[in-house]
Amino acid sequence: MTAYRYIVIVGCGRLGSILANHLSRQGRNVVVVDRDEAAFKNLSAEFSGFQVTGDAAELAVLRRAGIEEADCLLAVTRHDNVNLMVAQVARTVFGVPKVIARVFDPSRQAVYDQFGIETICPTLLSADTFLAVLDQGPPGARAQAARAPEAGS
Repeated sequence: MTAYRYIVIVGCGRLGSILANHLSRQGRNVVVVDRDEAAFKNLSAEFSGFQVTGDAAELAVLRRAGIEEADCLLAVTRHDNVNLMVAQVARTVFGVPKVIARVFDPSRQAVYDQFGIETICPTLLSADTFLAVLDQGPPGARAQAARAPEAGS
């Protein structure tokens, strides 16, 4: 696993704050950007990174976050268009080596792929998980199958 040292996280909602808190505990340099200053209340008291209030779609805000020094950017707002725009700017304008964006709409993943941006799609991950659980059958059947002796025993 590559140890990215300077990480910019765009979006400080539930996901952004969990990522920021975890990476900060690991000793990474973390900067969180959010338009809403109140979003930073999601960060733990132990968070040792920096907070930048502003619209990450603006180059000046990304520069205040130290994007030129970043080796990783995570775009995790709740807006696919914002995530795509910020991720694309990080990759093409600032040359950030590792860019990952959350995308809710699976049909938009192809657009991200064209720009060489890795994506994580909670919609597809959730669908895969639901289908896997359904394939396991009802909870009672799973427990009974686990207790059943093997054939030929």
